[in-house]
Amino acid sequence: MIVDGRVQGVGFRHYTQLKAMECSINGWVRNRDDQKVEIDAEGEESNIQKFIEEIKKGPSPFASVSNVEVKIVNTPSHTPSHTPSFRVKYS
Repeated sequence: MIVDGRVQGVGFRHYTQLKAMECSINGWVRNRDDQKVEIDAEGEESNIQKFIEEIKKGPSPFASVSNVEVKIVNTPSHTPSHTPSFRVKYS
């Protein structure tokens, strides 16, 4: 997923990591060179939907999400981990 808006330098990646853990999502988040944030998320469909809604809200009044581009890739052969792991990638 690609998140556009005021999403860098406002705690967005940390917020994303916290919400991912709350929603039992595996994956990662990173800043992009174009001032957007990229998120790779895996989990149960209902958890992913809840996670996307949280991402659209953003972490604080200092952040503002103007667009969330979601690309769904189904991987039925993948068995999600029982222990969610979500990390912030740096560069």
